[in-house]
Amino acid sequence: MKFYNRQHKYYCGVDLHARKMYVCILDHKGKIVVHLNIKTDPELFFELVFPFIEDVVVGVECVFCWYWLADLCADHKIDFVLGHALYMKAIHGGKTKNDKIDSYKLAMLLKNSNFPTAYPYPAKWRATRDLLRRRMYLSRRCSELVAHINNTNTQYNLPAFRKKLSRKYNHGGVAERFEDPAVRKSIEVDLAMIDAMNQILKKLEWHIEKTARQHDYHTLYLLRSIPGVGQILALVILYEVHDVRRFPRVQDFSSYARLIRPVKESDGKWAGHSNKKIGNHHLKWAIKEAAILMLRDSSQAKYFVSKLEHKYNKGKALGIFTHKLGRAIYFMLKNKEAFNMKRFFDQ
Repeated sequence: MKFYNRQHKYYCGVDLHARKMYVCILDHKGKIVVHLNIKTDPELFFELVFPFIEDVVVGVECVFCWYWLADLCADHKIDFVLGHALYMKAIHGGKTKNDKIDSYKLAMLLKNSNFPTAYPYPAKWRATRDLLRRRMYLSRRCSELVAHINNTNTQYNLPAFRKKLSRKYNHGGVAERFEDPAVRKSIEVDLAMIDAMNQILKKLEWHIEKTARQHDYHTLYLLRSIPGVGQILALVILYEVHDVRRFPRVQDFSSYARLIRPVKESDGKWAGHSNKKIGNHHLKWAIKEAAILMLRDSSQAKYFVSKLEHKYNKGKALGIFTHKLGRAIYFMLKNKEAFNMKRFFDQ
């Protein structure tokens, strides 16, 4: 966990919502100079902080609508801090909670150097990252339609499909195997939606890849050097990491990618596991998927995991291998070097 610890003359805590925002500004002595509830209007907010613009920091909890406020602060060279929502115990654990109290607590956390920070993703790459995440959402919906067809096929005890239903050229005769007209119509709807989504995904992937080449062509192709990492996995890792320099240590990167299990201890004793969801689940998915694909195609990877299975169980062995790959990706991006299979298994 990182805390914002820079000193300023004024500290602005904003409890931000879609239509309203409660703004609290404290001076360096902790005295309230502004405490107002206003509309989420950029001009109104700027007018409110303008008298203190000489040395003010704005802090807001990481909610879905923080983009415009971060961009406004960047345009006017105002220091902006994004707060990690899962670490805001001072706010979420209060006996009494409302927007006015929350904005004051945010300002006090900033002033006292106890404001837990999250990464404010830069505006230049932000829209493409969100578009890529939307592409992942659509891809999963397409998989759900394929699963529905397979489940319906099993319900009627029909022979299993030998080809992938996600491909349009494998759809011939699929609906016709069902005798009931209502069931056949349901399958036809599923197939039509799969066809439509595949066309959308194809155009979307082309657009994202074209944009990624303009953002960071070199890093994109470094990631493609990892066995098993193709177009989509490389894009996901590129946009979810953005800048590997924001992780001072490989341990920080592994924690962010959810590749290590958090452990709680008290008085030297084990006290369970918690906070497993703190981190980036998109990055975790990409690295785990890359590890599985490498394991499928590489005899060296299979031998490495089989040795681990003799000492640990199968799940633990795969977790260790995934963690090892995550560490390798960190050093690849940090040193700007292509993946080296020999070095990967020698270390």
